[in-house]
Amino acid sequence: MSQRLATIPGIGPLTATAITATVADPAAFRSGREFAAWLGLTPVQKSTGGKQRLGRISRKGDQYIRRLLIIGAQTALLRSKAARANPWIQGLLARCARLKVAVALANKMARIAWAVMAKGESYRPIASA
Repeated sequence: MSQRLATIPGIGPLTATAITATVADPAAFRSGREFAAWLGLTPVQKSTGGKQRLGRISRKGDQYIRRLLIIGAQTALLRSKAARANPWIQGLLARCARLKVAVALANKMARIAWAVMAKGESYRPIASA
């Protein structure tokens, strides 16, 4: 499992083994969003009157894995040419600070990690158009 997780960009062997050791059964989470929320990588929602307001990340959950994912995302933003060429990341970098983009990328990596664990398949990068 950890070898499959290590193929995801931004997740190295240390993060992969930490996720594998902590999450015994990925079926305990209904979705990747629930897994990311368990790690504390989703924004706090303060909604009222039909108006949705998203705040800072909740930071509730496993601090160690969250830190490893954010550090891996920062490294991917800094060193990976494929990550910098991604139009989603370029759009975020144009609007937001680098650390905020790193947290968003860490959230995305956590969701991908859940999908790899839940389906038991290897990571397949999205083909660029």
